[in-house]
Amino acid sequence: MVAERWTLGAKLALTSVPFILAGLLMTGLTLWVSWQLDGGAAAVNEAGRLRMQAYRLAWSTVDVAAAPRRIELLKEVERSFVLLEHGDVDRPLFVPKGPDVQDRFLLAKAAWQDLRALHEPAGLYTSHARLDQATAELVLRIDRLVSAIEKHLARYTAIMHLLQIGLLMLGVIAALVLMMVGYRFVLEPVADLKHAVAALRGGDLTTRVQPTTSDELGALAVGFNEMAERLQASYADLEERVRRKTAELEDQRARLQALYDVSVLVARAGNLTELAAGFSRRVREVAHADASALRWADVGKAQFVMLAGDGLPTSMAEEEHCIRADECFCGHLTSAPDTRTIPIRGVPSERRSHCERAGWASIVAVPIRVQERLLGELNLFFHAEVSLSDADRAMLETICTHLASGMENLRLRALEREAAVAEERGFLARELHDSIAQSLAFLNIQAQLMRKAMARHDLPRISEVLAEIELGLHESHGDVRELLVHFRTRTNTEDIEPALQATLSKFEHQSGVPATLTVHGHGLPLASDVQVQALHIVQEALSNVRKHAAASHVWLDVWKQPQWRFEVRDDGVGFVYPGDGSPEPVDGDTHVGLHIMRERAERLCAALTLDSQPGRGTRLVLTLPPGQGSAAASSQGPTKGPAKGPPRVPPAPTQQA
Repeated sequence: MVAERWTLGAKLALTSVPFILAGLLMTGLTLWVSWQLDGGAAAVNEAGRLRMQAYRLAWSTVDVAAAPRRIELLKEVERSFVLLEHGDVDRPLFVPKGPDVQDRFLLAKAAWQDLRALHEPAGLYTSHARLDQATAELVLRIDRLVSAIEKHLARYTAIMHLLQIGLLMLGVIAALVLMMVGYRFVLEPVADLKHAVAALRGGDLTTRVQPTTSDELGALAVGFNEMAERLQASYADLEERVRRKTAELEDQRARLQALYDVSVLVARAGNLTELAAGFSRRVREVAHADASALRWADVGKAQFVMLAGDGLPTSMAEEEHCIRADECFCGHLTSAPDTRTIPIRGVPSERRSHCERAGWASIVAVPIRVQERLLGELNLFFHAEVSLSDADRAMLETICTHLASGMENLRLRALEREAAVAEERGFLARELHDSIAQSLAFLNIQAQLMRKAMARHDLPRISEVLAEIELGLHESHGDVRELLVHFRTRTNTEDIEPALQATLSKFEHQSGVPATLTVHGHGLPLASDVQVQALHIVQEALSNVRKHAAASHVWLDVWKQPQWRFEVRDDGVGFVYPGDGSPEPVDGDTHVGLHIMRERAERLCAALTLDSQPGRGTRLVLTLPPGQGSAAASSQGPTKGPAKGPPRVPPAPTQQA
């Protein structure tokens, strides 16, 4: 059939286009008729307005008060006739083009010309009777014009009703035709496909659909038949394929579970022994091996030391606790970084004594490397000969990569702890050297002076030196207590404010000087290491205030935005501080205190500024760099160096820091 060579879209378009064109034509005619009706109705309104204007013009000849508006009324009547004759560009207003209407419009216009001649010149006319007669004639002609326009509009209204009825009938016919076409070309093929799908879902794989057309639904029927044929053909071995796929998925799940278990083990292991024992046990289960051994490579001594084993005979574990490199199947320093499968029967007898006695038939050796550096080797022992698949080989190598990362992380953490201990010892040594050691040196000098005074029996000098010794002992005791307080300082990972408040309370207790803490703004909390360093700088500044400032009040202000800033102020005696970059004066513990604060500020890449004047107190400000040291960034590790240059530290003062 011809219809079968058409697509579904073409069929629907061919059916609907005539109705669409007819509908557009009738809609356009309806709009045109509506426009004519609107224009005629506006003309009727304007003619009625013209009648009212004629009456007002006649009244202006009788009413003396209205006489001055006669010229304006004449102009308004003239504008109305011009508007009716030429229409309005802003809205539909025009006199219909019918001959009867046009003739009556010309008669009305002529009557207006006669009436206008009676009003010119303004205020001069023959008699009121003639003027009234001309006005009545104009009104009569306007009424006849309105009647003609209304008759003309009645014909247009009838035409519009006919067009509306035609549109309604056209819509009904179009709906019926489209329903028939849709049922014939769409619903029937879809219903056939639906029945076929239901039969196929019920298990009838022999169900087919007879294509009746060559359009899209016909192509869909052909595709359905092809799908049914393939489904019927694959149903026979579907169960076997499902079983194989299930086994494959289970194998992949086991590999992923093994990788997850090893990752968890590497993350949670606290030391190498725990990591090695757990890894050797888990990898033996994953690889379905009869035994496993994890060896650490001592490259310098060319030997391998067993870290852990699982399932190995006791004698073999003892004999192979440490083996020389390349003297056995296990432990190759120069081997390629690939996994090796070694059959025991295929190697010389002198190199298989331990494995033969244990009954192994094959060994799998997986090197453990970090980049190009060999860390060790994993050995898996089997009583039967094995052949690793690519997936198993990739899994073992990935697991060993995780192990290598864990071993390297343990080594790096050990180095970090060692470096942290060494660094803390250095700080303790500097703290002791800068405080107690100098006090002891001072006491040693005073003891020598005491010895000389006693030799001379100089009692006043002895009393003076003894007072100096007592003062030095008192200061040393205070330094020791202050160091103990500093070393026991703990911070809060959420907020430093409690630690600062506790520090000020201890300062008030030691010195009797009131202190005030004020925190401004809100921001991210500082990391623990940054909190400790900032707190120690504040404590050192308070120590200098206690020793030198003779202050009556101390203020500690903390700003969290836009960057962390700590300001310690006092109202003490102050000192002369040039602040012009001159060389630092070396002045006992003042220099020591500023030196300690400088070192801590350098660790934070922070700026340390000092401002002081005699009699006006001292102000010390610690400003942390933006975005440095926040708890949100603490996972990046400690700060190793300045981000934008070294911190700005002023020269040491001569009296206090």
